[in-house]
Amino acid sequence: MDIKEYVESVGRKAKKAATDLAVTTPAQRIAALRDIAATLRARKDEILKENAADLNAAVTSGLSDAMQDRLRLNDKRIELMATSIEQIAAQDEIVGRIEDEHTRPNGLKVARMRIPLGVIAIIYEARPNVTSDAAALCLKTANAVILKGGKEAFHTNVVIAHLIQDALERSGLPRDAVMLVETTEREAVSILIKQNETIDLLIPRGGENLIRFVSQNATIPVIQHYKGVCHIFVEKTADIDLALPILINAKCQRPGVCNAMETLLLDTGLPEAAKRRILETLVQNKVTLHADEALCLAFPDLPLVPATEADWPREYLSLDLAVRTVSGIDGAIAHIRAYTSLHTESILTQDNALADRFLREINSSTVLVNASTRFADGGELGLGAEIGISTSKLHAFGPMGCEDLTTRKFVVRGTGQIRA
Repeated sequence: MDIKEYVESVGRKAKKAATDLAVTTPAQRIAALRDIAATLRARKDEILKENAADLNAAVTSGLSDAMQDRLRLNDKRIELMATSIEQIAAQDEIVGRIEDEHTRPNGLKVARMRIPLGVIAIIYEARPNVTSDAAALCLKTANAVILKGGKEAFHTNVVIAHLIQDALERSGLPRDAVMLVETTEREAVSILIKQNETIDLLIPRGGENLIRFVSQNATIPVIQHYKGVCHIFVEKTADIDLALPILINAKCQRPGVCNAMETLLLDTGLPEAAKRRILETLVQNKVTLHADEALCLAFPDLPLVPATEADWPREYLSLDLAVRTVSGIDGAIAHIRAYTSLHTESILTQDNALADRFLREINSSTVLVNASTRFADGGELGLGAEIGISTSKLHAFGPMGCEDLTTRKFVVRGTGQIRA
């Protein structure tokens, strides 16, 4: 196979499909999405068989536990994939929506219309649910999508992509509207990220090394999200009974995902008994605590690992957690500003004024009060699913749903006006 010619052909087919998709009706696209959801449920045994093959290879190759967790599918996760597609299908139509209508003094009626971006390429690692989520979001917004999954999930991605393409054909939509780059050759990524004549937007999802490589080498606009160093600040008035389940959920539910808590900040004003209770509970949940000097001195009986400067900006993606004491909200804000990845931060407090200040002054893409960082997710925030998380602020910021896969054009209605 000539990899360059193959990747370029994928781009050409997707561009043609995007043109055809742009003139389809919302009803056609909704019907296709419902068919895709039904197909995933009906053919789940085929999907799980291919996923098992990928998982076996992952174990043999020594893939990390976090990556294996991202790769693994089961009945529940396939049902979540199907439900997510149905939720996307049920969302209000965005393409063609008229916004910001106004009439100029000369009588011109000016408005802006939502339109698709065109062709979107997604490069991702070990998450087969991205295959269906990305396809659904793009189809809902009349965008074609090119999917380049990692070799870890190759067999799973192939079967899901083919099932989606079959459903598109049954619904009368272009099969090439969802294209999977069906090769594990590393060269394919280097070629794909330079297809600026056929691809309009590039979204890399995966490890920091992948995202930096794509960002530094692409000739296409890139949505960036390097890593998720998510913080939770436990302020001195926090309700510890409320805080503990939040902290366990944020760190332990799925430690290998980007919205898991990586740094815990404890207010110096917290009672020592509250600090001990938090630390002991985390240890009981098998979390390794990389703690600052103050905590190590205060709790010598606890199995704390002395933290170093390298721990504060670190994304562990494991049951490891950096823990630091800070002087009130000023100390928390200063620490977050110094080490944030602009992903997600949360404050646990009963002081509404401090909560409001935290929301105003922390400018990460998702900021929460008295809630787990795990809610920084398109599905949890009402988007149905997300195609990625942007921490680069242009053109989107935070979890990206359907609206972020459109742009706006001016539409102007006149009655014969000419410019003076």
